[in-house]
Amino acid sequence: MALGFFSRLKQGLSRSTQKLGGGLTSVFTKRKLDDEALEELEDLLITADLGPNVAERIIESFRRSRFGTEVTDEEIRTALADEIAQILEPVAVPFVPDPAHKPHVVLVVGVNGTGKTTTIGKMARFFTDEGKKVMMVAGDTFRAAAVEQLQIWGERTGCPVIAGPPNCDAAGLAFEALKRGKAEGADLLFIDTAGRLHNKSALMEELAKVIRVMRKFDETAPHTVLLVLDATTGQNAMEQVRVFRELVNVTGLVVTKLDGSARGGIVVALADSFGLPVHAVGVGEQAEDLRPFLAQDYAKGLVGLPDA
Repeated sequence: MALGFFSRLKQGLSRSTQKLGGGLTSVFTKRKLDDEALEELEDLLITADLGPNVAERIIESFRRSRFGTEVTDEEIRTALADEIAQILEPVAVPFVPDPAHKPHVVLVVGVNGTGKTTTIGKMARFFTDEGKKVMMVAGDTFRAAAVEQLQIWGERTGCPVIAGPPNCDAAGLAFEALKRGKAEGADLLFIDTAGRLHNKSALMEELAKVIRVMRKFDETAPHTVLLVLDATTGQNAMEQVRVFRELVNVTGLVVTKLDGSARGGIVVALADSFGLPVHAVGVGEQAEDLRPFLAQDYAKGLVGLPDA
């Protein structure tokens, strides 16, 4: 029997859980929640990539509500999951295409290697299964591998992939794709983009041009700008959000590769610092391993609590 998504999420987060949950067990085997215990807990939260601001907020909450009481690691896990879920709830927003836009244009951005192309393929599969008409644009024209990868997803999902010759103008390609999407009544148009962050000014220019040229055809496009982040980069994901928010108006996040990372806490730090919607998380290679982000499930998975 296929694993349910909570089980897969928990499995995917197992490395993060070992880091955080294992530390909790060693700190809190029936002991008083005094200054020393709180200090150890704060260090543990920071090393689990929740970041200093979140760690401080949680410690202050524990200090107010539980200081001086004797606690078990189970009680701490439950309380911690509640605190984390509170931070995550406001950003757990599923991605829903707007039927007023045909097509709803999704510009997908992020540095190379975060899983942008795979994310587009998985989202295309999800929405095709829901009966939507989806088109994909191979806008990372400098990387032949990215174009080929998207074409493979196109074959798997039965979605058309619009690609041009190597190194062609991504903006022109996006413009033609938008025209075609409109003519063919597509519901969704996913546009892959380059992510060469070492040359920030060139990337900024290219993304700005893609948006500017598309707006000549549809002044409301793109309707969503998705930033794809790789969880294994930990705190570096914070910097990527800052940079891409300078480049384009990022409207939401997708966090991938949680199954290969011990840094699942970074999602909490991102939620706290930026408040951007987290539309989906990826916990594996399969199309069904990219799923809408659920705050309670994620918080429980992170601290190693079973599903209710």
